[in-house]
Amino acid sequence: MKTDVNLFEETNWENAENYSKGTLKKVLRKGEKGETILLKLPAGFTMAPHSHVITEQHLVIKGEYHSKNKSYPVGSYQIFRSGEEHGPFESKDGALILVIWDSFKSA
Repeated sequence: MKTDVNLFEETNWENAENYSKGTLKKVLRKGEKGETILLKLPAGFTMAPHSHVITEQHLVIKGEYHSKNKSYPVGSYQIFRSGEEHGPFESKDGALILVIWDSFKSA
C-alpha cells in the first residue's frame, strides 16, 4: 500500500524510544526487511557508539551532527554496514535526519 507523507508537516511525530530525551521520529516505512524514518534530533542530542545487524543509512536534511571529530551538515550521506560500529553522535543545535535500515548486506 502506497502512503504519501509530507516530510516537513508537523504531524505523525512520536517519541523516539532509546534516543536522547526530546528526540522524535516519523515512520515513513516499516516492514519485515527494513524501516525508514525521519529522526528529529533536539539541541544537545547525544548518542553512544553502537552497531546493528542490518545496514543503516543517514541523509542530513536539516541542521548537522558531529561524529568522530567530523561534522555532517545538510546533504551529508553515510552508510554503516551490518556490524559496523558508528557514533558517538552529537548535535549542538539539532538536526533532521532521514534514517534507513535494511536487512540486505551492502557491498
